[in-house]
Amino acid sequence: MSYVGPDFDPPQPRRGRRRVLTVGLAALVPGALLGWVMYEAVGGDGGGSGKAAVQPSQAPSDETPTDSTTSDDKPPGPTPTTDSTSAPAGSGSGPLDGKVVVIDPGHNPNNFRHTSEINRKVNIGTNWKECDTTGTSTNDGYSEAEFTLDVAHRMRTLLEKQGATVKFTQDGDRSWGPCVDERAEIGNKAHADAVVSIHADGAGSGQRGFHVILPGKVDEGAANTGAIVAPSRALGEHVAGSFVRVTGDAPSNYIGGGTGLVTRKDLGGLNLSTVPKVFIECGNMRDSKDAAQLTSGAWRQKAAQGISEGIVSFLRG
Repeated sequence: MSYVGPDFDPPQPRRGRRRVLTVGLAALVPGALLGWVMYEAVGGDGGGSGKAAVQPSQAPSDETPTDSTTSDDKPPGPTPTTDSTSAPAGSGSGPLDGKVVVIDPGHNPNNFRHTSEINRKVNIGTNWKECDTTGTSTNDGYSEAEFTLDVAHRMRTLLEKQGATVKFTQDGDRSWGPCVDERAEIGNKAHADAVVSIHADGAGSGQRGFHVILPGKVDEGAANTGAIVAPSRALGEHVAGSFVRVTGDAPSNYIGGGTGLVTRKDLGGLNLSTVPKVFIECGNMRDSKDAAQLTSGAWRQKAAQGISEGIVSFLRG
């Protein structure tokens, strides 16, 4: 994810096979220590968490990319639909029956073709920032926008099986955007019980791991996050803890002090939200070891399950 403007490299042609996935030793995040210890105690099956686990999909659906080790050779692109903002109905039963979850797949695969549109400044409360950015990519050309859509599709399948109504901010069906203020507004208008924005970072080589971004307290202009700071932190802690447990990955070694949690006041998607919302940077696309994971279909399924289980445990209280 780019926070300084839409000047990350556009997707580049892919080259060769990805390196073998290397799983980092998991560091503990606040609020996840007990769950992690219990997880280890039962042999890593998550049975001691006391929360309803999201079960992985047994077979790919039309909206979920095929998950197999062969997908490592060529990561799938976005799967557009005809209406990204209409909320599909939940299953009508399950622990999340009646709950609305908004998934915000970061960036858009075509943003780099619309630089004038995404460079347009929008008001984020504290200041004015670019409408959107291109995002980043692996050194082999797998784009952040492709990654975020793939994980979002997998999450939708998992969460709908739990009874949730799931809504996207975009599904690869727009030529660019939406802008960060519109992304926030989609969650607000849906009266979402939880919003998670999916990203992958573009830091330097050797900088590894995930981190969850929480909204800081902002009361300026159009932004007033006072009511969502506490529930968003709770959502972020649940997501971070479940992400560690399911993926086995450690929190970021370059931001967050090893906690996997970072608070920011400069992101329009958080500043303008009136419902609980967090961002998750699932890894660093510019590090070869993290990139090997991010380009693996099997790992993306784990990432989707970890985030989804965090949402379930948050919404169940």
